[in-house]
Amino acid sequence: MTSLIRAGAHPVLACAWLLTVFSPWAQADFFADSHASFETRNVYFNRDFRDGPSTQQSKREEWAQGLILKFESGYTPGMTGFGLDMIGMLGLQLDSSPDRAGSGLLPVRANGRADPEYSKLGLTAKVKVAQTELKVGSLIPSLPTLRPNDGMILPQSFRGALVTSQEVPDTTITAGQLQKVIARNDTSAEDIALNNKNKRFTRNAQGDHLTLAGFDRKLSDQVKFSYYYAQLSDVYSQYFVGLTATQPLGPGLLSGDLRFATSKDQGQAKGGKIDNQALNGMLAYAVDGHKFSAGYQQMMDKNAFPYIEGSDAYLVNFAQIGDFAEARERSWQARYDYDFTQVGIPGLTFMSRYIAGDSAEVPGVAGKGNEWERNTEVRYVIQDGTFKNLALRLRSATYRSSFARNADETRILLTYTKALW
Repeated sequence: MTSLIRAGAHPVLACAWLLTVFSPWAQADFFADSHASFETRNVYFNRDFRDGPSTQQSKREEWAQGLILKFESGYTPGMTGFGLDMIGMLGLQLDSSPDRAGSGLLPVRANGRADPEYSKLGLTAKVKVAQTELKVGSLIPSLPTLRPNDGMILPQSFRGALVTSQEVPDTTITAGQLQKVIARNDTSAEDIALNNKNKRFTRNAQGDHLTLAGFDRKLSDQVKFSYYYAQLSDVYSQYFVGLTATQPLGPGLLSGDLRFATSKDQGQAKGGKIDNQALNGMLAYAVDGHKFSAGYQQMMDKNAFPYIEGSDAYLVNFAQIGDFAEARERSWQARYDYDFTQVGIPGLTFMSRYIAGDSAEVPGVAGKGNEWERNTEVRYVIQDGTFKNLALRLRSATYRSSFARNADETRILLTYTKALW
């Protein structure tokens, strides 16, 4: 198995070979309760920088194809069940050049050219006892303290161990430790690092491991409480508290999402001083296909909000380009969504939002900084027939800032997912 992976075999073929190897010892439930799917992602990315010196790259524009094959086994019979998950990923270049590379779709070589193709294979062993499950190997967790990026042709993934338990009624408990990260557009496992956008910290400090723990508690059918902790060793620690709630109001539904995180430097503080409190929340009202939302985000104390390099910050104003998370920055959001099911076009949705931030304190920049971003998205998913789940997504962003490069961005995503069994 190791030799096949190191030989660079395409992950689709590797997954098929591994299924053949493991089939003799696997019990019936291992396969009878298994699931497999095949996904394709075709993405065009264009970010046009509107300012900056002529020595800097003026545009990032690439087109690429991603192929993802997933297999999730059931568990062998008995008090302790054993299983195996696999994910094979292949990325293919369709269009790129050295002057336009760096979109995040493809790996970039030392000479500035993007790789014509790259592939990776993730294996995850799992054990289940009652309502507690341990997974070891390739992981893509989704937690308030870690949100792997999955917006390009292939997802960001991690290596480590994660335990999820639902032994307590209405409660999901999660704990684990991750040692390595594989970027969305890379094949090698690296140490997990601190995001250092706009040089807001001393450096992209790396930690030996990322420790995660927390729980989600369902307080009622309408209210959920969350508490999580994360520590990137010798870089930073973070506590998160969240509350989501929904309530029928008149003909529609009122919903709220309140989040608070406090972060400090930890151990050797390899990323420098970190002292941040982030308060943010969204309030929304949905009626007859319309959804109106308003959000507020406030960075408090001396530093910006820390999160893992390559991941998405769990902030309500984290957008297509900006995160609005500089030190002492405050930002507002107005958003509108519409579901065209109401007018007889199921699968078609529209979103538009505007975010504005001010009072940002950015290292090396005099005075208070400000920024704004406008996003528009149209998405259509075929609901039935031969091409069910084929989705077309158009995303547009306009970003302007007093301390970062202005940019106009367009993304076109064509995706298709097919359940194999």
